[in-house]
Order: sequence, then structure tokens, then C-alpha cells
Amino acid sequence: MRPAYQALYAAHLFELQQRTKAVLARESLDALVIHSGQAKRQFLDDMDYPFKANPLFKAWLPVVDNPHCWLIVDGVNKPKLVFYLPVDFWHKVPDAPNDFWSGFFDIQLIDKPTKVESLLPYDKANVAYLGEQLELARALGFSQLNPEGVLSYLHYFRGYKTDYELACMREANRIAVEGHRAAEACFRNGGSEFDIQLAYLAAVQQGENEVPYGNIIALNENAAILHYTVLSRQKPAQHHSFLIDAGASFHGYAADITRTYSARDDEFQALIHSINAVQLALVDTLKPGIKYTEVHLKSHELIAQVLADFDFVQLSPQAIVESGLSRTFYPHGIGHHLGLQVHDVGGFMADERGTHVAAPEDHPFLRCTRLIEPRQVFTIEPGLYFIDSLLADLKATEQGKYINWRKVDAFRQFGGIRIEDNVIVHRERNENMTRDLGLA
Repeated sequence: MRPAYQALYAAHLFELQQRTKAVLARESLDALVIHSGQAKRQFLDDMDYPFKANPLFKAWLPVVDNPHCWLIVDGVNKPKLVFYLPVDFWHKVPDAPNDFWSGFFDIQLIDKPTKVESLLPYDKANVAYLGEQLELARALGFSQLNPEGVLSYLHYFRGYKTDYELACMREANRIAVEGHRAAEACFRNGGSEFDIQLAYLAAVQQGENEVPYGNIIALNENAAILHYTVLSRQKPAQHHSFLIDAGASFHGYAADITRTYSARDDEFQALIHSINAVQLALVDTLKPGIKYTEVHLKSHELIAQVLADFDFVQLSPQAIVESGLSRTFYPHGIGHHLGLQVHDVGGFMADERGTHVAAPEDHPFLRCTRLIEPRQVFTIEPGLYFIDSLLADLKATEQGKYINWRKVDAFRQFGGIRIEDNVIVHRERNENMTRDLGLA
């Protein structure tokens, strides 16, 4: 297993070297210096915020939790890694690099962040700094800081995943699916949101700062809050519904999966079945050569059909879409790129120059407008919600007369539904990593 995995990583590094060589030639640069980042101290405290590595850094190697590291790459020579290995009896220090990836780098160890200066290129006129600490970069003598041409090129090609990256994302999905199964079991046993969170983290064996984003664990009406992260310790008087949007990380790559459950075999369960059918149909629409925007617009047509079928809106599906009523019940985008970041970069780019393709005016929350091509990875996550503030706005308009308010009010206790899979687009087929693992 290890030799095959190492071969995937070798091919991954070769691809990154080729991209680096190309962008350096295009931008008349000699090298890129990529900073993992540095920890940020909490205000008036002696502790740091959780550290997150620069995604441009962790694209090269799975070092996701060590600040003060540096990469020097030129697309030709063996990449140079300056690895921070302090002497510290207060904290657990990282192990010296000795993993499957370490042999691919010329590794220099430093025990103090300030020692990096002597290991960086002396002449930095044609060397670009990529990272967040701009004052530090200037102090070290860099003048080219995050050049737009470099970032646009690298972000655009991040949309095409290597075999190594796809393998990492399959593993992240496998881990996350284990967590989703444990979370559903805890819900079925009457757990609180906090109980479910603990069950999830135990199953994935990752802490809340290791998973790629703050888990959304929402019971009952809380499922109507799209980014709900409160995690109530109090069990509700009665469990009606459960929405979980939670992922896992592997070598810096993310899974991002959502499921919704009903506590009983009732009409809400039937509504979940309908949204699940919509979600699977939308996964099938992902095809090379069409724009992701088209998938989003199709999702509104299918959600509108559900709104009509369940008598929430007393209009034809076409009229529901044309009137904008579907956006009250489904206000977010159909999904986004996935990879080193949960909302991965490059979703609005038409080309490697970074030409921007804006979301449609009526759908400003769509996170991707890009042309769909092989080796891209997307989430597909349609939803249907009963959001008090949006429903109140709708009720105050002339269009409110088309809403079956008795039915809508009866469903507020459930909050809403979202179902999300992680999908690789291949030339001849789609690979639904989430469903392939048996998560219904």
C-alpha cells in the first residue's frame, strides 16, 4: 500500500513542479517562497488561536499543524523545506520529518523562527513570497508579495486534482462517513446536539480543530439556521429532525458531507426522500463542458417541483422559479469546489489569468460558476428550509398569497433539509465518493 501511495505522491509533486515552472516563466520570476504561516496570539493572553497552515503550503506536503515552515521551489530543483523544530519543554514539538513525503525534499531544520533568514534566497528581487505575514516578508527583504498573476495561475489549476489528491479526498470521505453513522445513531438514541458532536468526533478520531470546519449539528428548528454551530447541551423535549453538516480531514484535504433525518416515518421523512432524489438527479447533471451555474439553476427547477408536490406553494413549478419564490425556501448555492479548503479556490475563474465569472444576479450566494471539467471535485447540496426571517419577508409581499401557510407553519418545527455528497467528475462518469461508501 505504501509504495503505491508514494508513487501517487511522486506524480503529484511532479505536477506541482510543472505548474511552478510554467508560472515562473510567465511571470518572469526565479522562485516561489511559500510560508506555512505563524501562530496568532490571543489578545491579552499567553495562548495562541488554533493554527491553520497556508493552503498554498500544504498543497506540497501534508504538514498542516506546524508554523514557521518555509518552502523554496523553482520547478526544476529539488524543493527545499525549512522545517521548524523548536526546543520546547512546555509543548509537544513536531517530529523530525520522516514520513513518506520527506525524501522528496531538501530539508533544513531550524529551532527558532528567526533562523530562516540565512536559508532563504539572498537576492529576492525575482522571488515571490506566498503567504499571510506580509510585514514579516517585507522585513526579510521580499518585494513581490502574493503576486496576482501567480495566485491566479495556481488557484485555477488547483481545480484539477491529481491522483494523490483524489486518494486523500476518498480517505477523508471514508473517515467522515464513519462519523455520520455514529451521529445518526446518537440522534436515534435521543442525544443532544453536544452529545452528537462528541459521538461524531470520537468516530472520526479528530478534534474540533482538526476537522476542516465547525460541524453543523442541528436538531429540530435549528436546522433552519444554515451555519448553526451552537451545539446545545440541552436535549429538546421531543426530537423531530436532525441535520448534520460535518466533514473530516486527511493530509490537509477535506470531506464535506450533509445528511438530514426525521425522528419518525412521517411526511417530513417523505420530504427528505424527495430532496434525496433531487440531489441524486443533480449529481447526474455534472458533466464536462457545462457550467456549474447550469446545475444550480436546474436545482431550483427541481426544488420548485417539490414545493408544488407537497403543497407548500400553490403555483406551478415554472411559476415558482420565475417568481423567485424558490429562493425563499432554498437561499444558498448548489455547492462549491472541494479540496485543500472546504470552499476551494478557483470557482469563479474562466482561465488561468483569473478572469472572473460572477454568479447570476438573482443567485448571489452561488460559490462556483466555472466550466465543469474532468478531475474537478464538487459538492452537490440542495436544500429546502423553513427560515422564519425569509418567510416573514415573503408574507409581507403580494406573493405571500401563494403560500400554504398552514402547511408551512406545521413544518417549522423540522427546520429544514440539506443533503450533500462529494463528487469527482471523470471524463466518462461521475464518482460519488460519499455514496460509494454506502452512506444513504
